[in-house]
Amino acid sequence: MKKTAILIPCYNESRTVEKVVRDYRSAFPEADIYVYDNNSTDHTDELARKAGAIVRYEHKQGKGNVVRSMFRDIEADCYIMVDGDDTYPAQDAVKLAELVNEQGVDMAIGDRLSSTYFTENKRPFHNTGNRLVRWLINTCYQADVTDIMTGLRAFSWDFVKSFPVCSKGFEIETEMTIFALDNNMQLAEIPIGYRDRPEGSVSKLNTVSDGLKVLKTIGTLLRDTRPFAFFTTISLVFLLITLGLFIPVYAEYLKTGLVDKIPTLIMVCMFGISTLLCFFTGVVLTSFRKNQKKEFERDLTTLRLDREISQKLQALEQAAQIEIVEDLSQSGKDIS
Repeated sequence: MKKTAILIPCYNESRTVEKVVRDYRSAFPEADIYVYDNNSTDHTDELARKAGAIVRYEHKQGKGNVVRSMFRDIEADCYIMVDGDDTYPAQDAVKLAELVNEQGVDMAIGDRLSSTYFTENKRPFHNTGNRLVRWLINTCYQADVTDIMTGLRAFSWDFVKSFPVCSKGFEIETEMTIFALDNNMQLAEIPIGYRDRPEGSVSKLNTVSDGLKVLKTIGTLLRDTRPFAFFTTISLVFLLITLGLFIPVYAEYLKTGLVDKIPTLIMVCMFGISTLLCFFTGVVLTSFRKNQKKEFERDLTTLRLDREISQKLQALEQAAQIEIVEDLSQSGKDIS
């Protein structure tokens, strides 16, 4: 039987964490449920433990830091990550787990935006931000992902153990999506239900500051994963500025045979050089990026082999222990 782990990052979710743990225990009776407390001050950890969760702590503030610890610490075949605010029905997570366990999907996304999100969510700027982020990523990566920022996802072991967490906060969802798209991992989306936070439960997401962090993350990852597109875009902007400055100077030269605007001509030369530098930077970094992708595939294969060897060794060890116990039992010795 494949092992499933439920991962619940929490920061001051005492209003909802008990219900979330119990709902997911009912939906996944054989799973291990982990609540990672991120410096809560409202006894979230005590309530989660009371509900039957395994409670661990991450003292570096931010959802990205919590995800880094969860992915490093926990071993499973299928990982379900859900927010602790009781906005995602547990039964929908079962469908995501099936995609990972039965169809080999690396990241299964719970799509809120195709169901009840825009009617349940009462924060209009959040809705606008979701649309903007979705458009940017789908445009830059030629993708068709509907819900980039969802808090309910399922992951394979391959994804969890190969994903380098760099984000510290709520931009982690954006980083996950871009990582999967850039490394050609198998994605799947299914519509899920969404309900707004119950009364008394407060969102930790700041629309403006966290939204700017998400946009910065998209720009940074675009630079790192699509260097040719990123730097040639800058090169094109510099080229347009160069032409805009050069054409009047050249027209005057053709008319009078003189160049009076020497400072402008110097600026033309500077922008022209910048145009060439940005273009060739994109060309060179694209070559490096191709090599990085090859190394990623090799590293992922190595990870899988190491895991298979570890599992076989554990199975042999367990079999040897069982054989020893049986031999002792047959000889009538006390094995207590």
